[in-house]
Amino acid sequence: MNQMNGLNGPKRESGSRKFWRIVLGSMVGFILSSIVLSILSMIFFFGIIASISSNPVPTVAENSILKLSFSTPIEERGEDNPFENTAFEGISSSPVGLDDIIKSINHAATDPKIKGISMELSNVTAGLATLQEIYVALEKFKTTGKFIYAYGDYYSQKGYYISTVADKIFLNKLGAVNFKGIAFKTMFFKGLLDKLEIDVQVVRHGDFKSAVEPFVLDKMSDANREQMSVLAADIWDVMLAQISKSRKIGIDSLNIIANNLLSVNAETTLQLKMVDQIGYYSTYENGLRSLLNLSTDKKINYVSVNDYRKGITQISKENNIAIVYAVGDIVDGEGDETTIGSITFCKELRKAYTDAKVKAIVIRVNSPGGSALASEAIWNEIELAKKAGKIVVTSMGDYAASGGYYISCNSDAIVAQPSTLTGSIGVFGLIPSAQKMLKNKLGITFDVVKTNDHSDYDTGRMMDEFELSKLKFSVEEIYSVFLQRVAIGRGLTTEAVDKIGQGRVWSGSRAVELGLVDKLGDLNVAIATAAELAKLTDYGIVIYPAQVNWIEKIFNSKTNSKIEMALQERFGSMYFAFDGIKSVMDSKGVQARLPMTIDVY
Repeated sequence: MNQMNGLNGPKRESGSRKFWRIVLGSMVGFILSSIVLSILSMIFFFGIIASISSNPVPTVAENSILKLSFSTPIEERGEDNPFENTAFEGISSSPVGLDDIIKSINHAATDPKIKGISMELSNVTAGLATLQEIYVALEKFKTTGKFIYAYGDYYSQKGYYISTVADKIFLNKLGAVNFKGIAFKTMFFKGLLDKLEIDVQVVRHGDFKSAVEPFVLDKMSDANREQMSVLAADIWDVMLAQISKSRKIGIDSLNIIANNLLSVNAETTLQLKMVDQIGYYSTYENGLRSLLNLSTDKKINYVSVNDYRKGITQISKENNIAIVYAVGDIVDGEGDETTIGSITFCKELRKAYTDAKVKAIVIRVNSPGGSALASEAIWNEIELAKKAGKIVVTSMGDYAASGGYYISCNSDAIVAQPSTLTGSIGVFGLIPSAQKMLKNKLGITFDVVKTNDHSDYDTGRMMDEFELSKLKFSVEEIYSVFLQRVAIGRGLTTEAVDKIGQGRVWSGSRAVELGLVDKLGDLNVAIATAAELAKLTDYGIVIYPAQVNWIEKIFNSKTNSKIEMALQERFGSMYFAFDGIKSVMDSKGVQARLPMTIDVY
């Protein structure tokens, strides 16, 4: 029987109509549910932000101890991590900053709630000049009468060095002190490059410019071995002097201990008076409880640097000294937290010297160098700062060499640590070519069409003699300008600078003798020097560049710094090889860079 239509009954829905009704209904449902979920997600996200933003500054309890641990790399500046001490802490880890450590130690010295400092030093990865800054701050802390205790399951040489500032050093019963002297180890890649059929052409000025040696030699050149030997001796002398003074052990005795590896046994280190007590961590903590007048069942109130620093404020006044950080490789153009970009740094320096309240500037340099062109641009911006009437002082960290020295030499005064690696006044060009490897190993070849004889110059192929001569001319021209910059900045003749230049690396203590540095000291000494030169007695401190907003850090596509931190933690002392290869292979144009493999063992 036929179904009735119109008034006599319902009309049958066609198949296509039903299909589109279902599809459209599903789409509307999906869109509405997506909107609802987005709204709920935004509410949840902003709820997290609100809870984090409202997270109060941790309170410091009475009878507390400031805890210092140097197991992770110490950056020049710490980072704010709003997720710290929350369930979301793993989203964004924050490195410990040297600035935060020094501020915390200085503030704790006058804080009645902080009774002393505990250092846990089983693993220390910081540079020696960085540790010297901390050492000085800790020595000043001790003058208040408060205690410093140190504990290690095992002490690396750097860890032991910083521990000697303590009133009492504890060592695990099965521990040891790795006290053996200074060694510089260099990895050479010439054999590998030969096997891979990768050609490297080098143009350099400076007998000691050893940054390129790993690519063209299989061992140190005589000139490089000479400079490394002097440098190692200088750094070792600095360490010995401070350890000898703190532990009251003669320098000759310390060298005997190092030469015979006598400190590999805990009992022996105690007999040699290198440590004060051996025992487990529980014994160490009971010693701390005794100092705090606590019974053995009471909890010790520890406060970390990351927590303690949050209650310390930086004061700005009518007259200020600006600290401008220059950290990392020097590169052309834009930089970030791990590099000194010529455009980025000059912009920040300009902000400082155009601020009427800023009367002096301290440039904190921790850099092995990099692009010669970028270094010259930064030198010029410092010249503009001085012409604007600002006093400019440089404070050197672990490194301020080659390009790092280039940007320092125009300052009114230079302050370095005894173990700062500086100088390295020299430049080079490195041209790698993988064309032979690609052809013979992978079967890849290249062909080119060009309008002029040298249109494919510097495109990854081997250069001819004419092209190399042009690069050589550029290297010599830049080196000549480098010499002039140093000579004028330091009040020396270009001949005198050339004699101590040639790419040679010097320790901070030796650099003072040579006239490349004015005095030894930390960042606070540099600030005091700037205040003296600017005739300031009452001043505040302002910092450039401003810290990057934490939201930008989370969503920033640049993850290189995080990756490199992870690699550094993973590979430990071998990270320097990776970092050196990357720095040199990434270099473009003429470079003013520190030899790549300098690391203290």
